Amino acid sequence: MEKARSNFFDTQVLGHPAGLFVLFFTEMWERFSFYGMRVLLINFLTMAMIGYNPGWQWTTENAGALFGTYVMLLYLTPIVGGIIADRFTGYRWAIVIGAVIMTLGHAAMAVETEFWLYVGLGLLVVGTGFFKPNMTSIISHMYKDLPEKKDGAYTIFYMGVNAGAFFGMMLCGYIAEKVGWSWGFGLAGVFMLLGTLQFWLARPLFGTVGDVPSKARKEVSEKQHVNKEINDLEKRNPFTMLDKVLIAIAAIIGLGYAINDPLSRIGGIDLFKFLETQNIKGQYIAVVFGLFVFLFVVISRISRYTKIVRNRMITVIIFAFFTVFFWLSFEQGASSLIIFARDNVQRELLGSQAVIFNVVNALLTVIPLLLITYVLYLLGKKTFSKIFASNIVLLVCFGLVWVVVGWMLKRDFNTVAYSVSYDAFQVYDSDGKDLKINAEGDFILKHVPLAIDDTKLASEVHITTKTQKIFKITEVDVSGKTIKKYNHPKGNMKL
Repeated sequence: MEKARSNFFDTQVLGHPAGLFVLFFTEMWERFSFYGMRVLLINFLTMAMIGYNPGWQWTTENAGALFGTYVMLLYLTPIVGGIIADRFTGYRWAIVIGAVIMTLGHAAMAVETEFWLYVGLGLLVVGTGFFKPNMTSIISHMYKDLPEKKDGAYTIFYMGVNAGAFFGMMLCGYIAEKVGWSWGFGLAGVFMLLGTLQFWLARPLFGTVGDVPSKARKEVSEKQHVNKEINDLEKRNPFTMLDKVLIAIAAIIGLGYAINDPLSRIGGIDLFKFLETQNIKGQYIAVVFGLFVFLFVVISRISRYTKIVRNRMITVIIFAFFTVFFWLSFEQGASSLIIFARDNVQRELLGSQAVIFNVVNALLTVIPLLLITYVLYLLGKKTFSKIFASNIVLLVCFGLVWVVVGWMLKRDFNTVAYSVSYDAFQVYDSDGKDLKINAEGDFILKHVPLAIDDTKLASEVHITTKTQKIFKITEVDVSGKTIKKYNHPKGNMKL
């Protein structure tokens, strides 16, 4: 293993192993796909179901409940994925398995039906569990004997995370809004697939780092040594049977609440209905009880530690407590803030304002992309012959990004800002009754104009057939001429 690690450091880029930059780009494409999909989900679910690019018009509360559970599971499954990688698959295989599953998840979401939406989100949760914890584990093993370089390595790695998130949100969001939701979800999946291929084809750079446990005897023995130390420490404050039972109860209630919230709102299935009172939902009673159980376990266990260990644990708990509020605020960026910006911010620019925005947008897009492309050039210069196929895949990735960016900038610079209002909308169901538009916004109709001239246009949407899951919708203009026909899943609309 020592020899493999030494050989691994022979090929360096910017003072670090070339393999670090393979991980850099792999994580970059994964974050591209993740944040690209993340920025679309709430917007897609809550967008009006009529217009040139219809969404599903879910209520904000229900879309937020689904998004919240999805995000929670994203942070839970890596625990399982890390254990599986440590004991069975090794880090590299876990990354590949997770990446393939996530690619399938993005493909499922591009279908735009309710069933495939849930399948896609489930696959993304499972795939993230395999992928997320093991990228950093490989870096940790790579720099095991060079701890002085580890901080710099993680800095470079997380630059890839930020770059992928930036370009993913920008490009997938733009494609979804201007072309169609399926194209936005699909673009995220394409880059996830290409990132997987690029990582797999770069295997020669890694030697045995991140290999399956049976092929890394030294790591296994070291892990056993660490486990022995942990077991020795645990004996000083062992988990009693009561501890284990209470932990299981708190975990089951917490997980049950997270799953029940969207399930009861969207599917009408309430797992905690038996606890419901006249004024309080059963799930709230359950989660409060689970919280008290959890606090009891934490306090009882902390009190059994020595003073030094107890003080350290209290410090960690304080940090963890405030971290909850940070992530609560952070996740608003993909949920409530997106809806607020869409519904309450004037986003149309005219004249010099539009020109200035386009110039600034172009600079903020092209300059970072040039820097990342330069890193690709440095990596290819050092490794082109050793991992030829991987470098070709990377070139394809960047070529595709440059094409999309070029198309986006050209379209923006050639677009004249305009706004065409609608005189009236009437929506009829199959029984001919007007659908009521309530004040809370269940049926706030948000549209992009169906025409680009100065002619005032009215649009009438006839729902000709209503089944349990599908509407067949026809859009017509004021003259009665059909503009567009499409099927649309009922989703979570209230009719």
